[in-house]
Amino acid sequence: MKIVTFAAEGGDAGEALKSQLIELPEQPAFIAIQCNADCDMSALRSYCRDQDIAVHGTSSCLGSFTQHGATNGAVVFAVIDEDGDYGASAMPSAPQNGGQSPMRLTAAQAAQAALKQADRPGEAPVLVWLTATPGDEEAVLAGIADIVGPDVPVIGGSAADNTVSGDWFIFDAQEQFGSGVVVSVLFPTGPVTFAYQNGYAPTEHSGTVTKADGRVLIEIDDRPAAEVYAEWTDGAVPWSPGAEPRGILSDSTLWPLGRPNGDLSGMPSFLLAHPAEVSADGSLALFASVPEGDTLTQMNGSADSLVARAGRVANLARTTGRFDRHEVAGALMVYCGGCMLSVQDRIEEVVDGVVAELPGAPLAGVFTFGEQGPIVGAGNRHGNLMISCVVFGKSEY
Repeated sequence: MKIVTFAAEGGDAGEALKSQLIELPEQPAFIAIQCNADCDMSALRSYCRDQDIAVHGTSSCLGSFTQHGATNGAVVFAVIDEDGDYGASAMPSAPQNGGQSPMRLTAAQAAQAALKQADRPGEAPVLVWLTATPGDEEAVLAGIADIVGPDVPVIGGSAADNTVSGDWFIFDAQEQFGSGVVVSVLFPTGPVTFAYQNGYAPTEHSGTVTKADGRVLIEIDDRPAAEVYAEWTDGAVPWSPGAEPRGILSDSTLWPLGRPNGDLSGMPSFLLAHPAEVSADGSLALFASVPEGDTLTQMNGSADSLVARAGRVANLARTTGRFDRHEVAGALMVYCGGCMLSVQDRIEEVVDGVVAELPGAPLAGVFTFGEQGPIVGAGNRHGNLMISCVVFGKSEY
């Protein structure tokens, strides 16, 4: 197995990436594409369709990155693996059917189609690489589990755009959709390891969700959620009764809410929810669901912690597989778009930290509006402000 990454700048990056793909001495079996929402990928998609290359594509907040640094255009992560099997399928959101989530049905159909393309129907892949458009990622994970079971690791991130205006999209070699999911199933010949973490620390504040409706947090400990949140953040994200509704996505980036998810090496682990808006009634709109009865802990981060965490996650993914640095064939990284916007002027430090842990390895990263990954003892989960890394080992090790 061999992995190659390359990038191109500007809105016409798709045509440039196509030219670079054609020049490869061996044809990839699978490519993952992360691109700025302004990029046109039609030329690249058309070529891959003609060559029967499995394509997993998504828009990414303000571009993406490789081991050579960040780009405001697009990046290709190409896997050359003659003896491996790969399939990718994008599906648009399905209409409501019998009360079941349309995204659950969509994800199940996409997983089945991806397995068919890989010529491995009915089998459990080594890894599922996932991108859904934001809104119902919990149902997407359930739909994939309906097909491959709950134990296959599912790692990915939600499609993003540049302004949180809904201009995101996903695609495969066949089609592109503004609302839907793309699922890829990977059966590589080399070993694969991964890590999924956040870069935040718990504070002393915690409480119980006493009223919620999906992704709307209404009350914590029988009080308006925004009132409690303002106290927990020591006024960093203020609210007062009767205040006008407003977006707080930027203000809350260093102040997410954490849901306990067991322990990691003796330390408590948290899955994060990112507050996006505050309403006049004191409810908080989140980018993840928080069921009633759950305990929420106020988390806090800093620019330094977000910059350093990507390298630490890459290190954890590599060492979990007991790979030496020279045994890494390549890596895919998911880095929350909200985190990226908070440290945008230091993004090259983020990339340098990852490269230091995976020197010489091809690397492709995506900036997402939601992240999915496996939690020990809890299965595949959707969270916010998270970072994940998938490390592919060389086939001979």
